[in-house]
Amino acid sequence: MLPALAIVLSACSQEARNAVAPEDVQSDTPQAQEEIEVAQQTEHAHTNRLIDETSPYLLQHAHNPVDWYPWGEEALQKAKDEDKPIFLSIGYSSCHWCHVMERESFENEEIAALLNEHFVSIKVDREERPDLDEIYMQAVVAMTQGGGWPMSVFLTTDLKPFYGGTYFPPEDRYGRPGFKSLVVYLAKMWSEERAKLTEQSDKLTEYMQQSLSGQQGESAPLNPELIANAVRDLSYQFDAMDGGFGPAPKFPSAPSIALILREYARTKSDDLLEMATTTLDKMAQGGMYDHLGGGFSRYSTDTQWLVPHFEKMLYDNGQLAQIYLEAYQVTKNPHYKKVVEEIFDYVLRDMRDERGGFYSAEDADSEGEEGKFYVWTHEEILAQLGEEDGAIFSAYYNLRPEGNFTSSEHYHAKMNILHTPRPAGEVAEELETAPEALEAAISKMKATLLEVRGKRVRPGLDDKILSSWNALMISAFAQGYQILGDERYREAAVDAAGFIVSDMTRDGELLRTHRLGESRLPAYLDDYAFMILAMVDVYEATFDVKWLNAAVGYADKAIEEFWDEDSGVFYFTSLDHKNLLVRTRPTQDGATPSGNSMAALGLLRLAKLVDNPGYYDTAKRILESNQTLLAQAPRGFLKMMAAVDFMLYPPKEIAIAGSAGSDDVAALLAAVHGQFIPNKVMAFIDPESASAETIEQTVPLLAYKRLIDGKAAAYVCKNFACKLPVTTPEALLDQLAEPSGAL
Repeated sequence: MLPALAIVLSACSQEARNAVAPEDVQSDTPQAQEEIEVAQQTEHAHTNRLIDETSPYLLQHAHNPVDWYPWGEEALQKAKDEDKPIFLSIGYSSCHWCHVMERESFENEEIAALLNEHFVSIKVDREERPDLDEIYMQAVVAMTQGGGWPMSVFLTTDLKPFYGGTYFPPEDRYGRPGFKSLVVYLAKMWSEERAKLTEQSDKLTEYMQQSLSGQQGESAPLNPELIANAVRDLSYQFDAMDGGFGPAPKFPSAPSIALILREYARTKSDDLLEMATTTLDKMAQGGMYDHLGGGFSRYSTDTQWLVPHFEKMLYDNGQLAQIYLEAYQVTKNPHYKKVVEEIFDYVLRDMRDERGGFYSAEDADSEGEEGKFYVWTHEEILAQLGEEDGAIFSAYYNLRPEGNFTSSEHYHAKMNILHTPRPAGEVAEELETAPEALEAAISKMKATLLEVRGKRVRPGLDDKILSSWNALMISAFAQGYQILGDERYREAAVDAAGFIVSDMTRDGELLRTHRLGESRLPAYLDDYAFMILAMVDVYEATFDVKWLNAAVGYADKAIEEFWDEDSGVFYFTSLDHKNLLVRTRPTQDGATPSGNSMAALGLLRLAKLVDNPGYYDTAKRILESNQTLLAQAPRGFLKMMAAVDFMLYPPKEIAIAGSAGSDDVAALLAAVHGQFIPNKVMAFIDPESASAETIEQTVPLLAYKRLIDGKAAAYVCKNFACKLPVTTPEALLDQLAEPSGAL
């Protein structure tokens, strides 16, 4: 924390530093139960200005007595005209502690009256406005040494933060300042000691601007040791017993596994493969995985992956589907295929808009309790399945009469979370049945219980459609079609990609969010960068060049609107994003990869397909500009490491020529997709088609690629220098097996 910040606001500063980020506060604490018990359920007949928004999170607060404004000129001008400070509250719809603070404070008439009298209150959906979230989260971390959501920040009329924290209880308790007393205190400070607040805000803003717009370090050439060093760093943190990296809470890290698998593909180190498979196995066995409905929750509160934070995010499931697909290619383990299929079933069933886009998230809470939708008593299982089947199901999923986890919120009900701590073969042996018969029986029981669960009150659904998150799931479905061959997956990818192009793009400008027929808000770097990769993936699943053209359009627009020539990286925002204290250039990867990481990888792939050296040079500058950080803090840049891997180990360029839809083309494609070849690009041409000439112009790799003796032919190339064409899957596999050395 900045030393200067500690001398201001002495009455509240210690309490703020003690305020724990909501993601670090688990629902199995006595505090959680008490807060839920005291939460207010009052409905208010009146509405505030949020009623005209489309964000589900903002609409959740549209009936609060707080006179909320959305972020925009009206609210910012009101603060200036009335000389009132701004209370900025940032959260998201599936955030458990956001709901708690709403019930306790924002539905409290007394607190609302204080806010309305002394502040201009602005509510922001962090998923719609990640730029504001990034900027003001930096302020909260500087002031409190922690962060999380809900984020509560108090600003001057010129948008400079002077005080902040995360969740505040309504009254003083647990060593935390009560929100009511905090509001009163800050209002008094604004009125009587504004010079202190101004000094505080100026120093904090200066610190933020330096921190958020700093250089990446000296630009330097890339080398393979960067990747080896990153993998070593992961190995030091690896939990050999339960998988994952580091202590609880444990978050799934698809980029970690992806990098390990890439290094394994070169070294064939059994230790690396064990790191990857142990983590994937334990995550899928634990309660963080929804064994009935498919899909993963956000994270596990314990080291065993048993007790999740039950919200489900589209971006997690898009990334995890991709990494389980890669693990399936490497190991041929059918369980990994099953996990992917169940993720896709979940998304197609519960998270898909009728126009083809994908919804953002499902809440952790239902009926005011976190996880209530997902947990079971032992008696419920027996009642639904019968004594005999219920006993089998309980043995398989480790369900107990006394419950299988401790939670003050559910303990009285003796709840169970489905998980599989023992191998199916061991359970089958105990039950004296064949493993295949057990799996078949369990499958039927799961279907029964899924139907029963479907009649419960579902968690809240955030049905807004975000470009970047959709891109992750589009890529997952496109890759799923290639590897698993299910036509539903290609259709899902094509439908969603078509929706983004037709409904969320205007005159080449991508928009951030869509809900109920309305697309709005200028897109961020993440949206463009993720979409470049998604369109390339859809091209490689369909070989329709219109998707490559879409990727080129997004790439060109991103370079035009976001590129910073001085630093060699992209800005997060374009000039269309107004009223920001700083224009950031984030390169570090988080729960989702950074836009710069994804842009580098997308531009590298696109450069190979459309033969654009400018794309390659832009990607190279991003990576070399971050070389110092990649070497010093590799775990913060794991997705960027995948782009480094792609650059250092040049991709195999695979061109296939043949009759569209023919068996020999299908056989060659199946040979490629059955192998783990992460660094590759693929293209296809039917030389006899009417569009062949246009396709060759779009994809120079396909020029002069023809059938051989009337048979479909595959050409394996590197930097457009190709080996002799082959016509059989076996010969193609031999060529693909040859290693690509580092540059």
